[in-house]
Amino acid sequence: MNPSLGRSLDRVSAPELAVFVSGVASMGLEILAGRMVAPEFGSSIYTWGSIIGVFLAALSLGYHYGGKRAARRASVDRLSWLLLGTAAYVALLIFASDPLLAVGSSFPLPSRFASLPAITLLFGPPTYLLGFISPYAAELSDTEAIGEASGRVYAVGTIGSILGAFGTTFLLIPSLGIEMIAFLFGALLVGTAFFILLPSMDREPLFATAGVAILLVAAMGSGAVGVSTGGQIVYQTQTPYQELEVTDLGDTRTLYLDGQRHSAMDLNDPNRHVFEYTRYFHMPYLFAEEPNQIDRVLFVGGGGFTGPKRFAAEYDATVDVVEIDPEVIDVAKEYFRAEESERLNIYNDGGRQYLQETNKTYDLIVLDAYKKDKVPFELTTVEFMRLANDRLSEDGYLFANIISAPTGPASEFYRAEYRTMEQVFPQVYSFPTAGPGVIQNIEVVASKNPEVVTESELQARNAERDIGIELGDEIESYRRDEPTDDVPILTDDHAPVDSLLDPMVGQRYIIEQSPAENATAD
Repeated sequence: MNPSLGRSLDRVSAPELAVFVSGVASMGLEILAGRMVAPEFGSSIYTWGSIIGVFLAALSLGYHYGGKRAARRASVDRLSWLLLGTAAYVALLIFASDPLLAVGSSFPLPSRFASLPAITLLFGPPTYLLGFISPYAAELSDTEAIGEASGRVYAVGTIGSILGAFGTTFLLIPSLGIEMIAFLFGALLVGTAFFILLPSMDREPLFATAGVAILLVAAMGSGAVGVSTGGQIVYQTQTPYQELEVTDLGDTRTLYLDGQRHSAMDLNDPNRHVFEYTRYFHMPYLFAEEPNQIDRVLFVGGGGFTGPKRFAAEYDATVDVVEIDPEVIDVAKEYFRAEESERLNIYNDGGRQYLQETNKTYDLIVLDAYKKDKVPFELTTVEFMRLANDRLSEDGYLFANIISAPTGPASEFYRAEYRTMEQVFPQVYSFPTAGPGVIQNIEVVASKNPEVVTESELQARNAERDIGIELGDEIESYRRDEPTDDVPILTDDHAPVDSLLDPMVGQRYIIEQSPAENATAD
């Protein structure tokens, strides 16, 4: 190799390349961290705040100690060792992320801080190592002026971070699984270490590079340690919005989103309600003065399309579904037998955006876009309720599937949403689907009709009307006039959804299944 080229790589190109790749890897791992910890801790603002804080703290420590040692220790060889050390830890993440998460989640901390130990354990060490690279590179720079050298190094690192953020968010996560993305970052680090060592390539760093490369391949080949979601995995992917998995267990096919059961289908009877809470979707047909009054229905949130499929098959109604995640739509069509037709229309859009742009009116809007730990706040506020009210017909109903508790500390989100709906709709009713005080699906019916419909009237209509499903037991959980003085009205300006959901963290989520069995979900 040309000696001048070697000196150039050693003094300028190699340090700047290391800084650039460290920026790509650090920001890419930060984005990936949200996906890795979401199944255990959710993806609330507390989780993301912890991720950002841990990465910044680890980088700051690396900058600090790297800066103190740079004058006497900075060299291209040490840059390569830092890259290889980070890659080795990435291999550990691929192989043992589940056990590390289990260890990190064992600390008895308040729920909003619960993710901190796990995030620190998983991502603190590699990010700390990456923090050394920038001050080392500044020391190795040919630029004599300290300010100019530092500015150049941090500009290159920031460009790498931008590429890592956009590339991971818009390209890697929608296309690849978590393990493969981590492997690519590890391979990038190893490849960079190998490249910057090329002018000399002594035996020891060469063996270390080969060893870490083998470690990465072995970790990828062995797969992660841990137990997958119950049942045979039929399909699994990362979408722009969440981790998605389809499993089969016996005759039941289940859709998991971020590790939580979201929808289920009986493979022998695709329109049967496997989860009990979906039976309550029919309740507005008993609130209406006449069942045929509801013939235009909108579902906000598709999932496995349990409700939309049943409505389109059961009733003389046109059903529109708006689902923000295109992968969920594709999975519903391929694995859950959702088919578009003259009576079932599917739109890939956000719920609020769709309602803002459409000129349609509906007799019933079913809001089924909430999760236990991830609720789009823009679908909870009084402004959204007014928008929904404007898109309802004169005698229309808003039906909301809320995951919360009916009483106790974990009921704050439910009661805040109840109070918010009361600001817009004359009457609001609710139907818990499991026992008191536990996390469950609570079905809320908001009516534009100011006249109260009593529990006895609903039971009488249930006996008289043929709406295709018997709801006598479900009606018995009828509630009105919930205590809401201690919870806020949710607005676009102030909707503290994450703090309202916080008391639910760590509690079991109870999903009632078929009459023959019940099930619980963490």
